[in-house]
Amino acid sequence: MISNHQIAEILKEIGEYLEMQSVAFKPRAYEKAAEVIEELEEEVESIYKNGGLKAIEDIPGIGVSIAEKIEELIKTGHLKYYEKLKKQTPLDLISLRRIEGLGPKSLKKLYEALGIKNIQDLEKAAQTGKIRKIEGFGEKTEENILEGIKFLKKSSGRFILGFTRSLIRSLEERLKKLKEVERLVAAGSVRRWKETIGDADILVISNDSRPVMDYFVSLPEVARVYAKGLTKSAVQLNNGLDVDLRVVEKKSYGAALSYFTGSKDHNVALREIALKKGYKLNEYGLFKGKKQIAGETEEEIYEKLGLDYIEPEMRENKGEIELARRHQLPKLIDYGEILGDLQVQTNWTDGVNSIEEMAKAAMAQGLEYIAITDHTKRLAMANGLDEKRLLEQIKEIDRLNLKFNSSIDEQNSKPVVSRVEPFKILKGTECDILKDGSLDIKDEVLAKLDVVGVSIHSYFNLSKKEQTERIKKAISNPNVDILFHPSGRIIQKREAYEFDIEEIIKTAQKTKTVLEVNAYPNRLDLKDDHIHLAIKAGVKIAIDSDAHSVTHLPYLEYGISQARRGWAEKKDIINYWPLEKMLKMLK
Repeated sequence: MISNHQIAEILKEIGEYLEMQSVAFKPRAYEKAAEVIEELEEEVESIYKNGGLKAIEDIPGIGVSIAEKIEELIKTGHLKYYEKLKKQTPLDLISLRRIEGLGPKSLKKLYEALGIKNIQDLEKAAQTGKIRKIEGFGEKTEENILEGIKFLKKSSGRFILGFTRSLIRSLEERLKKLKEVERLVAAGSVRRWKETIGDADILVISNDSRPVMDYFVSLPEVARVYAKGLTKSAVQLNNGLDVDLRVVEKKSYGAALSYFTGSKDHNVALREIALKKGYKLNEYGLFKGKKQIAGETEEEIYEKLGLDYIEPEMRENKGEIELARRHQLPKLIDYGEILGDLQVQTNWTDGVNSIEEMAKAAMAQGLEYIAITDHTKRLAMANGLDEKRLLEQIKEIDRLNLKFNSSIDEQNSKPVVSRVEPFKILKGTECDILKDGSLDIKDEVLAKLDVVGVSIHSYFNLSKKEQTERIKKAISNPNVDILFHPSGRIIQKREAYEFDIEEIIKTAQKTKTVLEVNAYPNRLDLKDDHIHLAIKAGVKIAIDSDAHSVTHLPYLEYGISQARRGWAEKKDIINYWPLEKMLKMLK
């Protein structure tokens, strides 16, 4: 079986090879197709088995030509077109593309000039000063490449949760269907919704574990079996992720779940509390002497320790235990209650789908409103909107709002406003912050929008003071409502730019600017500690998917988990509020 991850990686590489050859339009088509495949809940191979080539063509963003190539991969495990491209330019694109600032054309130039095929070649060439001698590179680029390699090494062996969770869920769902499985859950950093994970621990209650373990080690995603036993088996999946399956007794299930959920510091603190009370706490239960007094559920363990139950996302030993002791834990936001999404991109710029398609997908997901926030003209590579096109988009949104929330009186051919609670498409923008902190769209046009988000896409290397002042100036604009992905980081690819987060929070509080938790899995920006700081200062938060496709809208759950890790309550998150209340909060 070929996984969605494997198909997506091949499609990405094809797009990059075509970009090296300066082929028009096709690279972006392959890139978008890869994004769509990566984010599907169902395996493409299953879709193909159930519906053939036509079913693949029906996946949004997949054209006939790409669908045929996916079919060839599924049927043969190979793709002649891809192998031909790779033979022409034999690069380790999976690793090389993770170095910030190196695009396909740069990589081709490095290959042709120095024969660089992989990270090792790249590092050696940079360390010996060879890259700076190539036209278009220079000393600064060489330094940035070495920094990028250093950053890559630091994050190696970790997997971005949002790009891995669907695979883990698929394993869970199949294992849960086994008649021998009474209960099953993924613990560890998966359950704490950490930004990245090193591995996955799955706990199961079963009175007959042999068939469960047989099934687990023979899953099609398993590339290697490290160990197989009746109480524990360990495997490596074909994407490189290590997964352990452990069978635990029902009477110890809560204790094992608590132990394997962690974090380590939280667990140490719980064991210290147990010791002070004359107990012993381990993965088998809570004991007084040799007698187990709790362990079947996590709740009873916390209760015996004199604590309120602490949600997994909070278990980092950052003050949550003291709050649990004083019965003052925050009432965290729930996963199913978000009402709107305030950052959505469409095919007016670099998105895959139309405004109407994004709106319909949001409605199907149960949302009551979305903001269309396409990029602005500074981002030419994303086909950013200028003032004229933004005004045209405003008219299109007005037309769609009327269409969605009206029915037609056929006799008079006039729209009749529906009595059903209307879905609302908000007029918005992701306006670019220029180097001096000004914006690249005129204020008189921004004033016509419902939601104005601003963000940084350039000059990441300004000094901490310059970057801070730049952001402060932008969010002090009376038209600006939200600061999108405030730190600019891309997990496992780019560090956050240097800025003073406390100064930004102070300015946001003063100007009533909302800070975003960007839910896109490789952003998750703000990070949890900064969310906590913002909430303490009374600054409001928006959780947005940053969707560039209908398949990205479900990413909201990763933003919700990030906000829960920052201890957010419903009063802190503006798009947990009804539309009218939310709009009144904006400038």
